[in-house]
Amino acid sequence: QVQLVESGGGSVQAGGSLRLSCAAFGYAYSSYCMGWFRQAPAKEREGVAAIDDDGRTNYADSVKGRFTISKDNAKNTLYLQMNSLKPEDTAMYYCAAFSPLMAAIQALARPNAVNYWGKGTLVTISS
Repeated sequence: QVQLVESGGGSVQAGGSLRLSCAAFGYAYSSYCMGWFRQAPAKEREGVAAIDDDGRTNYADSVKGRFTISKDNAKNTLYLQMNSLKPEDTAMYYCAAFSPLMAAIQALARPNAVNYWGKGTLVTISS
């Protein structure tokens, strides 16, 4: 059974950094497109960053230059390094696994194409 388990969330002040991790069980990262989505209170879930099996990445405009997605295939772990955090980054962050054919450039707009979701990790940024 596939499980995605996020960690690394927390509360930091604006301008700070956090690194989120997503460990996969029963799932091989190397062959699939993976992504991070987030959902703030009273808002729709939005794509934040994605990385596909070729290592190509894609980011939401709101996080470009501040967030970096990466993966360690040997550890079956996905990461999201978040720097220069802003209060508007406050949200629940979810790890997502897509089908093998998904490309990073498409993934952020396709939450309905996610095969597996993690349960989320909360990020709170204070001003």
